[in-house]
Amino acid sequence: MNIEKLIIACSLFSCSVMQAQKVVQRPNIIYILMDDLGYGDLQCYGQQKIETPNIDKLRENGMKFTQHYSGSPVSAASRCVLMTGMHSGHSQIRGNDEMASRGAVSNYDSMYVHKELEGQYPLKAGTMTLGRMLQQAGYVTGCFGKWGLGYPGSEGVPNKQGFDSFFGYNCQRQAHTYYPPFLYDNDQRIYLKNRVMNPHSELLEAGADPYNSASYDKYVQKEYANDLIFDRLLSFVDQHKTSPFFVMWTTPLPHVSLQAPERWVQYYVKKFGDEKPYTGEKGYLPCRYPHATYAAMISYFDEQVGKLLDKLKKDGLYDNTLIVYTSDNGPTFNGGSDSPWFNSGGLFNSEYGWGKCFLHEGGIRVPAIFIWPGKIAPNTETDHICSFQDIMPTFAEIVKRKCPPTDGISFLPTLLGEKDKQLAHAFLYWEFPDLDGEKAIRWGKWKGLLKNIKKGNTKMLLFDLDNDIKEEHDVAAKYPDVVKKMEIMMKQSTVPAENKKFRM
Repeated sequence: MNIEKLIIACSLFSCSVMQAQKVVQRPNIIYILMDDLGYGDLQCYGQQKIETPNIDKLRENGMKFTQHYSGSPVSAASRCVLMTGMHSGHSQIRGNDEMASRGAVSNYDSMYVHKELEGQYPLKAGTMTLGRMLQQAGYVTGCFGKWGLGYPGSEGVPNKQGFDSFFGYNCQRQAHTYYPPFLYDNDQRIYLKNRVMNPHSELLEAGADPYNSASYDKYVQKEYANDLIFDRLLSFVDQHKTSPFFVMWTTPLPHVSLQAPERWVQYYVKKFGDEKPYTGEKGYLPCRYPHATYAAMISYFDEQVGKLLDKLKKDGLYDNTLIVYTSDNGPTFNGGSDSPWFNSGGLFNSEYGWGKCFLHEGGIRVPAIFIWPGKIAPNTETDHICSFQDIMPTFAEIVKRKCPPTDGISFLPTLLGEKDKQLAHAFLYWEFPDLDGEKAIRWGKWKGLLKNIKKGNTKMLLFDLDNDIKEEHDVAAKYPDVVKKMEIMMKQSTVPAENKKFRM
């Protein structure tokens, strides 16, 4: 090779290396979504009983949001908003639809035999999801945990909605136990060393002593799903650490049933002392130490977060990774979880009617922490009002990709400390067709709430969140002009859902 060809070859090699380095500089993205974690369930959001040191480290090294909202007060609908950027007045999935017309969808023995009975109402084919957008931007994408946006064989499964890899629960009803008989590896069932069990059983056997831990032994099986999910997530990161990756870690924790590794349960038994057992009377599986187990589920996951951070740092990935930590909706009211005892709602009421399944602040305002070393200033806090529909435009701006049509607004300026460049929503809107039907508006300091729609109610409640964050004093009669504007906003914010179950 002559000197001229050598120079050209070296130049081409240098150019390709620079291009590769430029591609690698796009941040990896890890989006951590907990299930039914309340605004007050973390120490950095005021929790006094549950220990979350690794998540608190995320907060110390990133930005804490105090006015971040989920897409809905229940799982599937909230995840649909997150995945598509369309709020619940425009989204495809607005509630939990188990598609009961298929047959015995609540029979776990039948679901074990007939996979067509699993899963929920699916996203449409070709839906532009977070995963698909980032695939098109050159990312390798993986989802690990719970899906709930399309039954096996439908167009809504993860591998058809923008994810190269999926491992976990397809069906959110299967996720009602952490010892399931199977999980999904992409579109294939992986059978575990666990037997089929109805996760809505009560402790009714003759002679069973609810205060004897041995009475609960049958609910603990061999393979704990969250261990397997986490191992697969780490394997994905290890496999793709030389290229930009997007991970959705959609853990089912701390959704009931109450099940956690024994070492963590005993840690909190020692901390809390003895307690009244939960025998299954409010749905989901019985539990000898319900308070200790709920706390154990969160601390167990916190421990996993710490292990993930250690791996990112060890592999030299941490400094080029954007990490998001949040929850899909507010705290639950059933299965022995006892949200009021933990003050899981934090600033908000968490009794039944105020958290999950309801559009009060406790049902939709969620903890949110964003970490991006060198980009997001550590130990910062923002009161920027935003919601799940804003994630897609924010990520699109980060990866320099044109954002598809959404109801969202990028809050990248807020993350970068450029508050003067941040655009704001005129208002935020939610609708939820389950139970008796609700709609809500957040407009500045005002919160409008229309409840019992299916019962014919048309009278809106109005709350001044600056002075009444618990939404206990209806001031609609004092501000009729505000109510009228909100009624107009509500009418302008919704189109009829294609699925009749999601209509009000």
